[in-house]
Amino acid sequence: MNDLFKRSIEDKENFWREQAQEISWFEFPNKILSQNENNYTEWYSDGKLNMCYLCIDKHIVDGFGDQIAIIYDSPVTEQKKTYTFSQAQQEISKFAGGLVSLGLKKGDTAVIYMPMIPQTLFAMLACARIGVIHNVVFGGFAPHELVVRIDDCKPKALITATAGIEIAKRIPYLPLVEKAIELAQDKVEHIIVYNRRLVDNQHEMFDGLIDYEELTQRSSPAACIPVESTHPLYLLYTSGTTGKPKGITRDTGGYATALKFSMKYIYGIEPDETYWAASDFGWAVGHSFSVYGPLLNRNITIIFEGKPIMTPDAGTFWRIISEYKVSAMFTAPTAIRAIKKEDPDGELVKKYDLSHFKKQFLAGERCDVATLDWFNEHIGVPAIDHWWQTESGWPMLGLMTFNNEYTIKRASAGKPIPGYDIKIFDENGFELNPHQEGYLVIKLPLPPGSLLGIWKDNERFENSYLSQYNGYYFSGDGAIQDEDGYFFITGRVDDVINVAGHRLSTSEMEEIVSSHPEIAECAVVGIDNELKGQIPFATVVLKNGSAISEEDLEKDIIKMVREKIGAVAFLKNAMVVKRLPKTRSGKILRKLIRTLLDGKEFQVPSTIDDDQIISEIQEKIVDYRAKFTN
Repeated sequence: MNDLFKRSIEDKENFWREQAQEISWFEFPNKILSQNENNYTEWYSDGKLNMCYLCIDKHIVDGFGDQIAIIYDSPVTEQKKTYTFSQAQQEISKFAGGLVSLGLKKGDTAVIYMPMIPQTLFAMLACARIGVIHNVVFGGFAPHELVVRIDDCKPKALITATAGIEIAKRIPYLPLVEKAIELAQDKVEHIIVYNRRLVDNQHEMFDGLIDYEELTQRSSPAACIPVESTHPLYLLYTSGTTGKPKGITRDTGGYATALKFSMKYIYGIEPDETYWAASDFGWAVGHSFSVYGPLLNRNITIIFEGKPIMTPDAGTFWRIISEYKVSAMFTAPTAIRAIKKEDPDGELVKKYDLSHFKKQFLAGERCDVATLDWFNEHIGVPAIDHWWQTESGWPMLGLMTFNNEYTIKRASAGKPIPGYDIKIFDENGFELNPHQEGYLVIKLPLPPGSLLGIWKDNERFENSYLSQYNGYYFSGDGAIQDEDGYFFITGRVDDVINVAGHRLSTSEMEEIVSSHPEIAECAVVGIDNELKGQIPFATVVLKNGSAISEEDLEKDIIKMVREKIGAVAFLKNAMVVKRLPKTRSGKILRKLIRTLLDGKEFQVPSTIDDDQIISEIQEKIVDYRAKFTN
């Protein structure tokens, strides 16, 4: 690990030239590291390759066409299906041919608005096959969110499905698509729909729709076309401070190289093994480690359509790991916390054979120690927290698990991954000593696979990421580094609160609160206070069957935080709620909680999993303040 990291920082070009040799190029690059017209990093700029070829066709050429590539498991529709590499190639190449027949070509864009089904993956790879830049939008997003993306990337085609499923509820997509098309500034030439035939849905159809299956069946297969390494593979929109999503642009060659490196060194996965990233295709994890990473590495990947605790119970994850002999899994800590809440004694775990299961990877938000302890007790395999962003496309902090010579520090996101020269700065740009909290920044150039920029908005790219500290990428996250080089992410910069002049980390308080034996999960946010500026406020969800009173729980929490941090923390309020508001990918919406507690005006976040939670919390706030506010 130390040698790899040192070489990646001190001898970047040779290090990443060697890594590029691990994938197949149509034209191997001579230029390893260069600058574009905006004086920003490009990797392998004169190389040519194709991501779909790397993920599918190469394995067939190498004699693995009959190996299973994709497992589809949908407890919500009671469907299971597998695809070999050869079967996947047939589906992908013919759909790509259909896109070509509609006039799509290299450099065009396509929006993919679909649920967790194999056809979503096929659509992504079909676009990659012919050089069309895809933008996957989380299925079920409101029309406004579709409009924003359509107006920004101006797709030539929109690929969708008739519906998605949330537990037992069918979510019709076509009415949302039709509304978005009406509202969009620019006309989308082609609307392609995959009819899932879950119900009689003819009344949802509208004029001009192209049937996905008919288009695929009548089309001739399209070959993989060579694209430049710097050709955008996809756009992925992420939240921005202005309210307008930022279109993160990903290259092809650097990304493929970084993913191959990740699968081998970070996740320690060999070809043929089953790797499961339980993420929606609409998120960065779904792109990198549900589709491109595992297929590129010739792993079996799993498409799971369901929820971890409700299809049919909190043993679903363990059932899938057992049934498909999963070697390593990747999910968000919130999924494990939800399982822990439903099955605190791990009774459902005992039903399944997990002997093939080697490693559990966690990311998306910081994992609390109580959850890690539960996982270690009942699952017994390493739970490895790591950290990265949509912008990076692959891990920035983590552990190199390929040789099994790694040491986990609980609550740490690990050490810098090769290629990422990470520092902790104060507000003035001075590097801080160990155990001092500051801003996590990364020295330029960023390694391969990181964002090319923001789609057609270089000024916003520079203002968002490159202007805060000259020569460094600004992550927007706070962190602490210890004397051994391990990093501890303290949360977004606005999650650090100022209590009477003292900068305090709400994530540190969350760690303490979550360790209470009656608490399943929690969020601590800073709310406005006339005297102290801000004070922390805890919202908590109790474990099933808990009998503790809200008064006693609040007393316990106040005492615990006072003992661990001191009176300066000033945490005096803990409110019990049925559930916390979260995004569809499982991240807690802390900003929304803070806004509700402050009684300020708010907009319902487009990514919220269930907006009914808002009224639940508002009612609870009224009740809580009537009885408990100090």
